[in-house]
Amino acid sequence: MSTADMLTALSPGMLVPYGGNKYTRVPDAIAAAFRPGDHLVVVQTDGSVLHIPEAQQTLVAEAVAQARAAFVTLRAVEETQIDRFYDRFNGRLADESVWAQIAAANAHDVAAAQARGRSTTRLLADTRMRRRMLEAVAQWRALPPRRGQVLDRIAHPGWTVEQVADGLGVIAFVFEGRPNVFADATGVLRSGNTAVMRIGSDALGTARAIATHALQPALAEAGLPAGAVVLVDSAERAAGWALFSQRDVALAVARGSGSAVAQLGAIARQAGIPVSLHGTGGAWMVVDDTADAAYLRQVVFHSTDRKVCNTLNVVCLPQGRAAELAPAVLAGLTARGEKLGYAYKLHVTPQAEGIIPPALFQTTARMQRAEGVVEEVLVARIAAEQLGHEWEWEGTPEVTLTVVRDTEEAVALCNTYSPRFVASLVSQDPAAHERFFRTVEAPCVGNGLTRWLDGQFALQRPELGLTNWQEGRLFARHSILTGDGVYTIRLRVHQTDPEIHQ
Repeated sequence: MSTADMLTALSPGMLVPYGGNKYTRVPDAIAAAFRPGDHLVVVQTDGSVLHIPEAQQTLVAEAVAQARAAFVTLRAVEETQIDRFYDRFNGRLADESVWAQIAAANAHDVAAAQARGRSTTRLLADTRMRRRMLEAVAQWRALPPRRGQVLDRIAHPGWTVEQVADGLGVIAFVFEGRPNVFADATGVLRSGNTAVMRIGSDALGTARAIATHALQPALAEAGLPAGAVVLVDSAERAAGWALFSQRDVALAVARGSGSAVAQLGAIARQAGIPVSLHGTGGAWMVVDDTADAAYLRQVVFHSTDRKVCNTLNVVCLPQGRAAELAPAVLAGLTARGEKLGYAYKLHVTPQAEGIIPPALFQTTARMQRAEGVVEEVLVARIAAEQLGHEWEWEGTPEVTLTVVRDTEEAVALCNTYSPRFVASLVSQDPAAHERFFRTVEAPCVGNGLTRWLDGQFALQRPELGLTNWQEGRLFARHSILTGDGVYTIRLRVHQTDPEIHQ
C-alpha cells in the first residue's frame, strides 16, 4: 500500500459509515489528535470512533511479532523445557526476596487506585492471591502435554487417520487489574501457544514487577524465547484496541467491565479474530418450596465472601414460603458482613418488600465502598426492571431479593434479566433440579454455592477466561477457558498400502 492510500488526517465531524447502513461522525478531539501513522477503528456494532496513536500501534505490533516468532520457536522445544519453566516460575514466586519486590510494586498500585476511588478487590496481591498463583503454576506443571496428543484415531484398511492436538498461535489477553493473570495465562504454553498481555492501568506496576523478577528470568532459565509471554507495557486503552486488531492474533481473551469487554470483542470480531469474553457476571439463586432454611443460609453465606463474577447477586424466593425463608437469607448476609468487618446491603423489589422487617429500611450501618467507608441503610427498594443489575462491592456483600410465584417464573426472570452465567437451585426435589437444568439459560448450574465456578477450584486448571451466554451459547466448549483448552486439531495420515485411492 502506498502512502497515498493511507489516512493522514481527519476533519471534525466528517462522516464515517458503519454497520452497513449507518454513519457516525469523527469527534473534534480525535480529529485534532490524529497524525499520519495513527490508526482509526470504527466499531461496527455501535459506531464508536477509536483513535490508536502510532506509538501504541507500533508497541503492540512489535509485541505480537515477538510472540509470533516465539510460537514458531516453541515447535522445536521439548516438553521438559516447559516443565522447567513452570518449576522456575513457581520457585521465583515462592522466593521471599522476589515477592518483596512484587509486593512493593503492588502496594504502590493499590494506594494509587484507592486515591482515585477505584476498586481494589481484585488488585491486592495478598497472601491468598500469592497462594493461588503458586497453585496455578503447580497445576500447569502437573498437567500432561496437550500438543502432540492424539485425540482420536480412525482405522481404515491400509491406512489410519489421527486427530492430533497442536498449538493455536498467539493468544492476546486484556485483563482488568488482576496481578494473578500472569500465573494463569502462562497455561497457554502447555498447549504450545504464546501470549501477549495488556493489563489494566491499576495493576500495571505489579505486572511489570512480576514480568521483571519472575516471569522473564524463568523463561530464560528454561531456555524458552522471551517472546513466549509478553507484557505490553502501556497504560493506554488504545493499546488494548490495537492488540485486538492484530491479524496475527489467534484468539482474543478479554475480562473486565461489561461495556469495555463488549467493545474489545467487537473490535476483535471485525478483525476476524475469535474471542473469549467475560464482562458481566453475577450469579442467581432460585429457591423453591422444598428448600431447607439452614442450607439456604449457609449457601448464601459462602456465595458472598468476596465480589467476583460468580458471587451471588440475585435471590428468588417462592411466594408460598418467602416470609419463612427470608430470615435465612438475611442471616447469611449478616454473618458474612460481620466476618468481612462491615454490614450487608440488600435491594428488594416491590414483590419482596412485604417480607422484610420495616425497620431495616431505616436502619443504617457502616459499609465499605471503593471511595471509602460510608453510612447507608441496610435495605433499599429497587424497581423490578433493575433485577439484572450487577452489584460491584468491596467489603460489604450486596444482593438483590425478589419473590416469585414458582421456579418457572424465576427461570423466566433469570433468562430475561441475568447475564445467563451462573444459576443455582436450592431444592430438595430431584425432579425440580432436572427441570431447572433443562430450562434455565445458563452454562453453569448448581444446587447451592455459586462461587464454585472457577477453573482452579472446580477443574484444577487455572482459568484464562470465562464466558457467559449473553451473546449465545458456545461452540464445542464450556464457559471456562483453560490453558490446555486452547489448541487446534491437525489431521495426520499413516498409509501402509500404496494402492489406496479414493
